[in-house]
Amino acid sequence: MVVTEIRIELKPGVADPEGKNTKKTLELLGFEGVKEVRSIKVFEVEMDMPPAEAKEAGEEMCRRLLANPVIQKFSVQIK
Repeated sequence: MVVTEIRIELKPGVADPEGKNTKKTLELLGFEGVKEVRSIKVFEVEMDMPPAEAKEAGEEMCRRLLANPVIQKFSVQIK
């Protein structure tokens, strides 16, 4: 069994309202020096297959369901 880590994040230039609101709230709470906050989704998927197949399956999951290719990019790593 392998654990596949899938990271989904917005492409550069795409607005990230969740990240902006989080940054603003951190500043209101007194945290100084916060330059940028980005929201990133991370999925851990356990698979019962060889690592190479698991990585390929994770990439296919992103293309078919987990990521919107217009505004998001993804990366898949085997742990």
